[in-house]
Amino acid sequence: MDLQKNFQQYINSEVLFKPKDRLLIAVSGGVDSVVLCELCKQAGYDFIIAHCNFQLRGAESDGDESFVKQLAGKYGVAYYVKHFDTEKYAAENKISIQVAARDLRYKWFYEMVKQSLDQPISFILTAHHADDNIETILMNFFKGTGINGIKGILPKNEKILRPLLFAAKEELLSFAKDNYLEYREDSSNSSDKYTRNYFRNQLIPGLEKVFPQVKENILQNAERFRDIHSLYNKAVQAEIKKLIFVKGNEWHIPVLKLLKTTGLNSILYEIIKEVGFSALQTAEVIKLLRSSSGKYIQSDSHRILHNRKWLIISPLNDPGLDHYIIESGEKEVNFCLGKIKLDISNDLKIMAADKNTLQADTSEIKFPLLLRKWKRGDYFYPLGMQKKKKLSRFFIDQKLSMNEKENSWVLESDKKIIWVVGQRMDNRFKITDKTKEVLKLGLQCK
Repeated sequence: MDLQKNFQQYINSEVLFKPKDRLLIAVSGGVDSVVLCELCKQAGYDFIIAHCNFQLRGAESDGDESFVKQLAGKYGVAYYVKHFDTEKYAAENKISIQVAARDLRYKWFYEMVKQSLDQPISFILTAHHADDNIETILMNFFKGTGINGIKGILPKNEKILRPLLFAAKEELLSFAKDNYLEYREDSSNSSDKYTRNYFRNQLIPGLEKVFPQVKENILQNAERFRDIHSLYNKAVQAEIKKLIFVKGNEWHIPVLKLLKTTGLNSILYEIIKEVGFSALQTAEVIKLLRSSSGKYIQSDSHRILHNRKWLIISPLNDPGLDHYIIESGEKEVNFCLGKIKLDISNDLKIMAADKNTLQADTSEIKFPLLLRKWKRGDYFYPLGMQKKKKLSRFFIDQKLSMNEKENSWVLESDKKIIWVVGQRMDNRFKITDKTKEVLKLGLQCK
């Protein structure tokens, strides 16, 4: 097989890049990336080399770095290297070493593209090949990632191009041998402690004993899955658009309408995966749809709540500042719900009732004011009432959802609540015939 000819045909058929483009090749030093460099050199493409030292294999990682530097010298192209504290990054972000390495390298590659103003980089090339694609498809299938995962690795994803996806690993090894190419062997590739290596070294060879053509079959299916995925995405996004009502930073979905949706499992998974839920949790959410109001489940970043006729998806509370001191003379204060503007005036004209505005008698108010999140035990005298009411009871009467309760704030003066912000003022601070000066407050929600 003429790898160089097939390489050019694949680039043309997938419309990946053109001779005028300047390419950044991600080179590890292994046979795949070395062959990619040689193919680009033989075809006359303009490229530079970038190498990531993840500092995971000590002297071996440093040896890879030296080898890639020499390779760049051999081809007479620019060489760039970056060192990463991969283990620290993985620990801080609570992710695997493999995910950390992928995140770090692509972030750096995109930074290089963004900064290449004098000689712009057109595309980033990685040496993923057909065997990588097979492993990815199988891994995604067993992880339950749905149609999105089993489409495999795409030849083009924004600036990232994979021009070797047509070629099997054996073809790359044969090309390297025929062209006397030197390359580095990664000792970690023989260890089955990494998921991909287990699939490569154990699972796929086992499958080939039962189905000798398994690799070819998977790759043929991948082409079909790519087409199916495109059609699937269009249909799913059309359905999701009909279901989701965006309210601030929340998604509101009508429960009955969702339950009647064709392909409920798939539609629901495509919604919840965006907020940190796995495919296995789709069944939990469907169970939630049929549960009593107030039930919820959480991911690391979001909560899905069944609130009466609605399914509400909202980010978990930010553990940031939960109180603000407002001194006399301050004109506005910004907090998580939005902005409150303050104004003291002699204009006693009563404004139209509005839950986002307040007019209070300044003679009853003592500065500084305290703007804070509500807490259990809080009570106030709702406007128009002479008896006090606990906020917890008030929220129930107002039929607030759990998220709305948790995001409720109060404004207090001298330990007395003036205003349940954006909901109701306290009767003790209302304007009367004796009022001479008014504190006007207005909430502008985000």
